[in-house]
Formats: sequence, structure tokens, C-alpha cells
Amino acid sequence: MIVERAYAHAVGHDEDEWPWSVPCVRQLLAEGLRFTAPVTFLVGENGSGKSTLVEALAEAFGLDPYGGSHDWKYATHRAKSPLGERIRFDAARGGRQMVRSWSARKGFFLRAETALDALDREGFEPDAKSHGEGFLAAFRGKFLVPGLYVMDEPEAALSFGSCLELIGHIDHLANTGAQVVCATHSPLLTALPGADIVEVGDHGLRRVRWEELELVDHWRRYLSDPAAYLRHIVE
Repeated sequence: MIVERAYAHAVGHDEDEWPWSVPCVRQLLAEGLRFTAPVTFLVGENGSGKSTLVEALAEAFGLDPYGGSHDWKYATHRAKSPLGERIRFDAARGGRQMVRSWSARKGFFLRAETALDALDREGFEPDAKSHGEGFLAAFRGKFLVPGLYVMDEPEAALSFGSCLELIGHIDHLANTGAQVVCATHSPLLTALPGADIVEVGDHGLRRVRWEELELVDHWRRYLSDPAAYLRHIVE
């Protein structure tokens, strides 16, 4: 692992303004976020703040919030987000050099909306591949060495089989000294054995088991009886 805790201090902030009004951000300010396993999944509804959180974590580690690796020049010229510029890390034993030395840091931020542009800038020519294959090119070619790998809904472009391949890449990273923090809606990804799952919502942040996730319950019930859901939606 690279980091064991993320925390932030915001002096004089307005608690009614974004991002300080988001429950998970408030909890981060109050308690910090501990990482207890090499792979952490953040799961929550749209608008829960999980993407805000993973983007800020990536920024704080020096990864381009647009998407890309630490050693790539920022594609965006904007300043860091109010949260990203305040986050600090406590290093895990294996990540002390990376946390202390900017030049030693390794990692990649993959966000669904900008992934193909980010890959194109780093020489992967994703236009020569399908959307999903373009995503997998990053996992095969850039997710290789120990570092902090932050992902925002990587399953967006992937089929069932490709999600299983991604699980294999994530597991390999975890077993070779890297750390992964991933915001996701996928019951496939979150089933990775040994992963830590943090549910994000109005409650803030809380750890849950895979079988306790609301999204897992909904998928089970939907696949068992789609009509039970669809009768409330379609005519």
C-alpha cells in the first residue's frame, strides 16, 4: 500500500457551500479516511460525492484531474479543487518515499468521461480500438508498477467479460505493492476478495460488506424479476 490515511483541514470554509456541504467531505474533514486494504471501492448513488472525493484524492497525489499519470503534464490549466489542494496523506510503510517525494510518485487517474483523451495524450491511440479496448489499454500498459491508481467508474465502457479482466488487473496491482481507490456502481468490481468497500451517501462514509450493498440487493432482485421494477417505469 502507498497511503494509509487521507485527511484535510479547511479553515474558514462555508459549510453550506460545495464541496464542504457534501456529507462525505464533512466526514473527511472531521475524521479523515483510513485505507485498510490495497483496494478500496467507494460506492454510492449519483450525487453522493464519491466522484468529488476520488478526484480530490487524485489531485492531492499529483495526478491530473482530467485523467492521466503523475509524470504527464497537466492537460487542464485550472487550479486544484478547493478540496484537492487541502488533502494530505499519511504514508503506509511501503509508500513513504512516494508520499514524501513528488518525483518518486507513480500512479494514474482514470475517469470515464475523459479516459480516451488521456490515453491518446499518452500514446495509446484509443481511436484504433473499441471504447472498451481503449480503456483496457490503460490497464495493460500503464497500470504496471507500484503506485496510487485512482479510478472513477471505469466499468462505464466495459462489458461483463472486460470487467472481469479489470478485476484481474486490480488484483495484480494489489499483490505487487500498488494501491487502488475506485468509485464505482459495479457489483462485479466490488466483489473482489479482500477489497474494502466504503458506502458514500447522506450518512457520509461507512464501511460495508459486499452482500450488504444496496446496489447488490437491487441487481439481484432486478435480474430475478425485472417486471417488479419496470412496471413502475414503463407503460
